[in-house]
Amino acid sequence: MQKITEQTPVHRHLEKKSIHEITWLINRENAAVAGAIETALPQLNLLIEAIVRKMEDGGRMFYLGAGSGGRLAVLDAIELPTTYGIPKGKVLPILAGGMDRLIEAREEMEDDVQEGWSQLTCEHVSGKDIVVGISASGTTPFVLGGLEACRKNGITTGCIVSNPGSPIAAAVDWPVEAITGPEFIAGSTRMKCGTAQKMLLDMISTTVMIKLGRVEDNRMVNVQLINDKITDRAVRMLMEMAPLDNYDAAKRLLLQHGSVRSAIDSLK
Repeated sequence: MQKITEQTPVHRHLEKKSIHEITWLINRENAAVAGAIETALPQLNLLIEAIVRKMEDGGRMFYLGAGSGGRLAVLDAIELPTTYGIPKGKVLPILAGGMDRLIEAREEMEDDVQEGWSQLTCEHVSGKDIVVGISASGTTPFVLGGLEACRKNGITTGCIVSNPGSPIAAAVDWPVEAITGPEFIAGSTRMKCGTAQKMLLDMISTTVMIKLGRVEDNRMVNVQLINDKITDRAVRMLMEMAPLDNYDAAKRLLLQHGSVRSAIDSLK
C-alpha cells in the first residue's frame, strides 16, 4: 500500500516562514479535507446504514482507535447520552492504553495486536454489535488486530482510514477511505487526518441519532437537563414546539417529565 499520509509535504522550510504564512498555508490545507470527505460519502453512507440497522435491532456501536483518532472517538461517544438521551453504553469507545489513560499519549500501545480484541471481549461484544476502527495510516496493529478478530467471530465492522488500499480497509465490511494527502508537518496525522476523523465521526453519530428518532425537526428533543443553560434551552424549545406561552409553566412540565420529547408526549 501507499502511505500518502507519510509523504513529504509540498510546503518546505517552515521555520523560515512568518506566522501569517504558516497559518494561511495550514488553513489552505485544511480546506481540502471537506473535498476528501465528499469523495468518501458513498462509502460513509453504507457504513451509517449498517450502524443504524444494528442499533435498531438493539446492538451497540464500538469505536476502536488509538492515538489522536482514538481520543477523538472518545470525545464523540461521551457526548451522545447527554445530547440525544441514549442509554450509556450504546456507543462505546475502545482506546489503546485504556480509557483511564485518556490524557496520556501512550502511543506504544498502538503496537499491541491483541489488546483491541481483549478490550472488546471485556465489553461482551457480539454479533449484534458493530465495531468501527479508526486509523489514519490504516495499519495500526491495535485496530487491525481487533477488527480481524471481529471478522473471525462474525461481528460486523467498519473503519475510517486516510490511506488507500490499507490492511484495515481490507479487513472490514464497510471501509471509509478519506484520502486527505500528505500532512502539513510530515506524518503529523493529528492535523488533516484528525480534522477528517472529527468531521466523519460527527457525521456518523449525528446521522445515526437522527435515524434512530433522537431528533425531531432539527431539535435535540431528548437532551438531558444537566445544567441551567441546557435546561433553559430545553424550556424554550418546549414552548416553541408545544406550543406554550408561559415560561414557568413550561419549565415545570419539562422538569416533571425529564425531556422535551416526554413533555410533548404528555400533552398529546
